[in-house]
Order: sequence, then C-alpha cells, then structure tokens
Amino acid sequence: MNKTQLIECVAMEANLTKSVASDAVDAVIEVMTKALKEGDSIKLVGFGNFDVKERPARMGRNPST
Repeated sequence: MNKTQLIECVAMEANLTKSVASDAVDAVIEVMTKALKEGDSIKLVGFGNFDVKERPARMGRNPST
C-alpha cells in the first residue's frame, strides 16, 4: 500500500473527503517524523513500535570483483 492508497482507505473508513484525509495522513506522518528526529519512540498498541537506532556501517562488496 502506498500513500495514495492509504489516503483513499482513510477517506472511505472515516467518511471523509480525500483532501481532508490527505491532510490527516500528512499530519500524522509529520508528527511521527518530528518525534523520531527528537529521539522519542512511538508505541501504538495493536499497530507497532517505531524508534531510531544507530547501527555501524558495514563493508560493501562489489559482486563483479
């Protein structure tokens, strides 16, 4: 599912216009992005947990050599 399909589904489920549903989806994504950038974690019961983790870089390999 991509963002457009998500907006359509939200509009249908909540009985909203697509423009209002688009604003709602954009607002949720923006709030989640800001929280994750600040180092907070997001826990949505029944949906999932979101947090940012630092991972060390790995050595890339060229498969042709």
